[in-house]
Amino acid sequence: MRIGYIGLGLMGGPLARNLIRAGKDVLIYDLSKEAIERTLAAGITGTAAGSPDEMGDCEVVFTSLPLPAHVKNVMMSDSGLLNKMKKGSIYIDVSTIDPSTAEEIEAYAKQREIGFIAAPLGKGPAQAEKAEEGIFAGGEKYYFEKILPLLNIVGSPVCYLGGVKQAYAFKLITNMIGMTNLAVVSEGLHLAAQAGIDRNQFLQFVAETGGNSHQMQTRGPWIVNGDFANRFGVSLALKDVTLGCEMAGDWGYDARFAKLAKQFYEKADQAGLGKEDCSAVYKVL
Repeated sequence: MRIGYIGLGLMGGPLARNLIRAGKDVLIYDLSKEAIERTLAAGITGTAAGSPDEMGDCEVVFTSLPLPAHVKNVMMSDSGLLNKMKKGSIYIDVSTIDPSTAEEIEAYAKQREIGFIAAPLGKGPAQAEKAEEGIFAGGEKYYFEKILPLLNIVGSPVCYLGGVKQAYAFKLITNMIGMTNLAVVSEGLHLAAQAGIDRNQFLQFVAETGGNSHQMQTRGPWIVNGDFANRFGVSLALKDVTLGCEMAGDWGYDARFAKLAKQFYEKADQAGLGKEDCSAVYKVL
C-alpha cells in the first residue's frame, strides 16, 4: 500500500513520521523543504513528491492543512487530487475544518467512488510524535473499518463519532471549550498576581479545587515561566474558535462565551503574537 501525505507541519509531520517509522511506503509533500527533510529522517520508507499530483496512484491520501480553503483547493479544484485518485481509494483529512465543508468534500469524493474519512486530532505535537494523539473519526463505517489499522499507527485512542459532520463538530466544540477556558485561566493568573499570591503556589493549590483544568495544568506553568513557544499558535486558535462560532451561528445558536474569548485571540493576533503559543492570549488580557 502506498500512502500519500500532504502537509508536514506541527501536527501533520509527526503523523507522517509515525507511518514511516512503522515501515509504510509514504510519499510526502509540503511547501517547506525543512519539514520534508525532517520527516524523511524518520526512516527509509519515506519519499518526497514534487507536487501532490504525484499521489494520484496512492491507495490512501492524508491531508493536514491550515484552512478549509487549502483543503478544498488541494483536493477539489479542477486539478485537485480527488480528480486523480483511483476509484476505491481513501482520502483522510486530519485538519480542522467546518462540518459544512466536510460534507461538501464527502459528496465530491463519493461522486468519484472515493472514500472520505474525517480524522481531526485532539492534542498537541508532542503527543502526535509519540502516536498518543486522540483521533476523532467520522465517515462511512465501511471506509473507517478499512482504514482503522492505519489510524491506529498514527494515533491513540481512535474514536468513531459517526458522520464527518459529527467528527469536525466535536473537534471545533472541544477547541472552543479549551480556548475559552485558557482565556479564563489567563485572567485567573493575572488576578492571583494582583492578590499577591505566588503564582507557582497558585498552580499547585488550584489542582485541589474546582478551578482546575487541563489548560490550567498544561499551559498554566508555561505562562508562569514565560514560555510561549508555539505548540498550538494564537492564529490557529483564532481560526478554530472562529470556525466554531460560525458553525454555531449556522445552527442558530449564539456561542456567547466563545465569541467573547475570540475577541482576545483576535487582539493577540493583531498584536503580532499569531505564531506564539495560544497561551500568549495572557499577554493581552
